[in-house]
Amino acid sequence: MIKERYQSIIVQVICSLLIPFIQLFALYVIFHGHYGPGGGFQGGVLLAVSIILQRLYLGTEVSYRKFPPKLAPALGAIGMLVFGLAGVIPMLFGGAFLDYGNLPIPWVHGAELRALGILIVEIGIGMAVFGTLVLIFDSLIGEGW
Repeated sequence: MIKERYQSIIVQVICSLLIPFIQLFALYVIFHGHYGPGGGFQGGVLLAVSIILQRLYLGTEVSYRKFPPKLAPALGAIGMLVFGLAGVIPMLFGGAFLDYGNLPIPWVHGAELRALGILIVEIGIGMAVFGTLVLIFDSLIGEGW
């Protein structure tokens, strides 16, 4: 089922103006999630919403050229790999699962190491949620990719 481009010029203009701001805010939420409210899950959902909105108003032909459907499961898998490695690597260096203080990053220590570990996990979660939600949407609309 190929979805055609939405014909309203108002919807097209508003969406094309709104999507970059949604994506920018999503990246802000992901990268500042360890300092305040938000984080990987919320930022990943916002990124997915921007791609889904693009799929809805541009139609499948154009939106698949901008963000190919095969990229979504790859990003989801990479995000899960980043999260898993951030949890398992500290175990190899004598810590517990997700013990960011034992990450083997030689030039960072103490609280900075823990903040960097949380940031790595937030990025992994954001990628996993983003890829998974776009994949679910693509599967639900029944597009063969």
